[in-house]
Amino acid sequence: MTATTDGSTGAVGPRAASASGPTETTIPAAGGDLRVAAERATARSVEHLLGRQDAQGWWKGDLATNVTMDAEDLLLRQFLGVQDARTTAASALFIRGEQRADGTWATFYGGPADLSATIEAYVALRLAGDSPEDPHMARASHWVRGQGGIAGSRVFTRVWLALFGWWKWDDLPELPPEMIFFPKWFPLNIYDFGCWARQTIVPLTIVSAKRPVRPAPFALDELHADAARPNPGKTFAPMTSWDGVFQRLDKALHAYHKVAPRRLRRTAMNAAARWIIERQENDGCWGGIQPPAVYSVIALHLLGYDLDHPIMRAGLESLDRFAVWREDGARMIEACQSPVWDTCLATIALADAGLNPDHPALVKAADWMIGEQIVRPGDWSVRRPGLAPGGWAFEFHNDNYPDIDDTAEVILALRRVRHPDAERLDAAIERGARWNLGMQSRNGAWGAFDADNTSPFPNRLPFCDFGEVIDPPSADVTAHVVEMLAFEGKSHHPGTRRGIEWLLAEQETNGAWFGRWGVNYVYGTGSVVPALTAAGLPASHPAIRRSVAWLESVQNEDGGWGEDLRSYDDEAWIGRGATTASQTAWALLALLAAGERESKAVERGIAWLAGAQREDGSWDEPYFTGTGFPWDFSINYHLYRQVFPLTALGRYLHGEPKPLAVRAGVRKGS
Repeated sequence: MTATTDGSTGAVGPRAASASGPTETTIPAAGGDLRVAAERATARSVEHLLGRQDAQGWWKGDLATNVTMDAEDLLLRQFLGVQDARTTAASALFIRGEQRADGTWATFYGGPADLSATIEAYVALRLAGDSPEDPHMARASHWVRGQGGIAGSRVFTRVWLALFGWWKWDDLPELPPEMIFFPKWFPLNIYDFGCWARQTIVPLTIVSAKRPVRPAPFALDELHADAARPNPGKTFAPMTSWDGVFQRLDKALHAYHKVAPRRLRRTAMNAAARWIIERQENDGCWGGIQPPAVYSVIALHLLGYDLDHPIMRAGLESLDRFAVWREDGARMIEACQSPVWDTCLATIALADAGLNPDHPALVKAADWMIGEQIVRPGDWSVRRPGLAPGGWAFEFHNDNYPDIDDTAEVILALRRVRHPDAERLDAAIERGARWNLGMQSRNGAWGAFDADNTSPFPNRLPFCDFGEVIDPPSADVTAHVVEMLAFEGKSHHPGTRRGIEWLLAEQETNGAWFGRWGVNYVYGTGSVVPALTAAGLPASHPAIRRSVAWLESVQNEDGGWGEDLRSYDDEAWIGRGATTASQTAWALLALLAAGERESKAVERGIAWLAGAQREDGSWDEPYFTGTGFPWDFSINYHLYRQVFPLTALGRYLHGEPKPLAVRAGVRKGS
């Protein structure tokens, strides 16, 4: 795929994307020269990664998403009246820099134009003082009108516009705060939603009930396809369909909004506020992610919390910590921060690359990770009330929502470190492994944050038109847990065997596995194969052979691998895309685990990694290879391009990883 200077895609389809990436590479020869090149690349990468470690022991790369984060930050400041010239100018500089030549904004590098992102970016730039007559603004508004205008945007975009009277609250789906009273067994109770959706929906029920409107500083007629009639009438789906049922339910809720008993509504909003406040983290944020924090601040402000209230002050201060100030003066907002995830992956990479297990950097990282273990219950305990805590979260501060994926990978990282306080390390690992096992869903697999979060109803709500709102089990998370349990000597544990059976049943007919949290089938396959072989499946197993054949069939001509985010939406893109360092590494991790070290596919992949490396030991990767929601919300983890190639190079040079000496008491019940 060829990317234009503004980030738009020059290729016409997935096959055109398979030949090359954004970097010209020098490919070393196979044989002895290849090993020398791999050793040199590994040494440089180790040095680079060690140089990025924080003094406290953690690693953290930037987490890039799209300009809606930055636009909504400016809209929030406008709504609260806390805007300042420096922040506005810096945010506008970043937003302008992400605009493409046709006037649009995408949600990932090289991706298609996105209507909602373009509308939000346009409005933010108008708040920053850009004129609708400016050429870049005129191009954007012209494109928006051609796509149906504001009426065609997603619900969350129209919620932001409704806050300023640019859209009617009556024309938005209803979210009644009385939902907070639904018992845990009742359909559409708040625990039926995934934790990220739950944290957003509860404050939005208050916003939906209050329907605030702040005076708009300007009109947005230029964004309506028909300024006189911005909201065409909606045709209901048949009553016999789920969509039809939920559309009519929403109509009934709109009628209820007009007659809701005031005392009941006030009580519901107060209960929702208590729920929000109880989940505020010590750093003032909510769940360690930006969107729930934004909506929680708005909701509490609407209930009378002034901006100097300690809860509000801490919340606003936490939002500032999502900002990344760049050297050119631009300000980018991270949707969340990933220090625990980055640190465990960096530890694994360095250990597998041959760093001594008692190296000070690894010991310091282990110390920091052990200190981040969560030892109090959170929302996950609603479904697992008898389970003792012991997980890890993704972020610096997120005690309410440890996640299963991070916990598995942290344990895999800790097990590679020779820590001077072995008893402390073992105790942390044992707590974490027990918690992970306890979070297994009924079908034998694991989701990311909750067990059995599989209700079919939340996704049907008209309000939920963007991204996943439930947290069903996925192959990548399940694979990481299975791999961890195998490391802990529990390959024959009933929970592990059920996880393996689920993974085998989930394999696609082409031999790949779907990737929920990384793009996409390359990530899923790169996660599952190492887990299955670690758990004892032989390389000759039919499932392993099918996965090898698939990976070989989608290898790019340059020797690497890539997969475009459009593979979530279009089967033609499966396994196809510009070569990236992280996706090449994922494919190599699977092939190496399958015993393919001497294969031509592995040699070509290692050669690409060695040849594409920069002189400072890093790799370039503009393409997004992570996901928040498949297709809808994409992530570029800036450390992925460093940790995964180093892990693959290390395993190529040193073989598959093995845990340090098994200590008595840790692996009982295997």
